[in-house]
Amino acid sequence: MNELHLARAYLARVAEPPAAALVAFVNEVGPVTAAELVRKGQCPPRVVQETTARREVDQAEQDLVEAKRRGIRLVIPEDEEWPAWPLLSLENAERRGVRSAVTPLALWVRGQPRLDEAASSAVAIVGARAATAYGESLAGEFAYGLVGHGMAVFSGAAYGIDGAAHRGALSAEGLTAAFLGCGIDTGYPASHTGLLSRIADQGGLVVSEYPPGTPPARHRFLVRNRLIAALTEGTVVVEAAQRSGARNTATTAGVLGKSVMAVPGPVGSRLSAGCHELIRDSAATLVSSVGDIMDVVGKLGTQPAEKSKSRRPTDGLGSDALRVHETLEKREGKSVEEIAAESGVPVPRVRAVLPALELEAFAQRGESGWQLSPVVKKSQKTA
Repeated sequence: MNELHLARAYLARVAEPPAAALVAFVNEVGPVTAAELVRKGQCPPRVVQETTARREVDQAEQDLVEAKRRGIRLVIPEDEEWPAWPLLSLENAERRGVRSAVTPLALWVRGQPRLDEAASSAVAIVGARAATAYGESLAGEFAYGLVGHGMAVFSGAAYGIDGAAHRGALSAEGLTAAFLGCGIDTGYPASHTGLLSRIADQGGLVVSEYPPGTPPARHRFLVRNRLIAALTEGTVVVEAAQRSGARNTATTAGVLGKSVMAVPGPVGSRLSAGCHELIRDSAATLVSSVGDIMDVVGKLGTQPAEKSKSRRPTDGLGSDALRVHETLEKREGKSVEEIAAESGVPVPRVRAVLPALELEAFAQRGESGWQLSPVVKKSQKTA
């Protein structure tokens, strides 16, 4: 338990997300200093406004001890596991004036996989709680098929489409992540407690930015939706009314520059009205199969992962190493700071990754900085 985790555990509890002023303050002075100043009330007026009601509630150590006992960890921006690259879409949207596009201060995570690796190839499947049998069947089928293409399936653990998507991914023995609008220990909805346990115990993730014990609330589910949209390549809306949480997720995904897809339904179906409106307004691409979805997020290919016969030399790299490698050029060297800015990988992590890439002949250090290595190892040629 270090001071960074203690500071961010405290800060995550004293302000209701999305706390734009507090996040900006933490980015400016660092989490440890920010926590000290928030406790004393010695911070900018907007930060005081966001934190004054809870700043005396300091149970960070208790939260972290109890979380560890339950197999839950606090993932923070200073950790290697932090999904910095996909969350950059929130930062960019905030710079464009989207007030709700605020990065989380920290994320509570249950489950074995690394969050950053899960988010590197993920699709969101969302939709109505009171879904039809048609909608639930499609959601499960899509999730099952996407897992076969090497994708993770993210959703919100709600009744209807969300639950069907999680179960479809689990039945394919794939990775699925459930994002909650309450504390990770709250068990909501109650009848999905077993499903959430299955997700965490069978190679998936349960995630929340709300500290343990936070009760569910309508506004928290809407705030949660921005994370589902940000941490995935695209969002598939299977069934949705014209005003719904699923529609909100789709709109957020579009604002963040992510792909939005919608499934058509019966012309007179109220539960497909939101999908039809998204398609009609050119706010979403019509999809009716796993192949259609993979065409939209096509950078990952359309063939199932287990059937792929060719491997790229970089396939063995971790997510951070791959992102650093992709910023390098053959003729022009770059500084560590430039690579960090372009890749979204923190500077300390870039400094650790580059020597490893050099040992594997993926990078070299020149007079002008780091660049792609002209040397190709024999194992890379035949990979």
